[in-house]
Amino acid sequence: VGTQLLSESERVRVWHLAIKPGERLPVHRHVLDYFWTALTPGKARSHYHDGRTVEAEYRPGETQHYRFGPGKFMMHDLENIGDTVLAFTTVEFLDSSNPPLPVG
Repeated sequence: VGTQLLSESERVRVWHLAIKPGERLPVHRHVLDYFWTALTPGKARSHYHDGRTVEAEYRPGETQHYRFGPGKFMMHDLENIGDTVLAFTTVEFLDSSNPPLPVG
């Protein structure tokens, strides 16, 4: 979900994610409702568990929200295909329909 867990309460986990050009965040699973906000501009490619490959361009302040029903999830990687550091803040909601995955 991120490269650094910044904060955790009984309700949320706040993550920072920074990926240098050419780096790739390994495949990970999202089960909790969450949102991310881009902190820097950049380009990325993700491969999803359903076989899709998606390339995206981000701009600072861009935000996207996700919600997962019971038993639902999303699994993907994230590769920085741009020439600048790609940074996000991600907030997971621990009171979602699914139990949180352990942080490890």
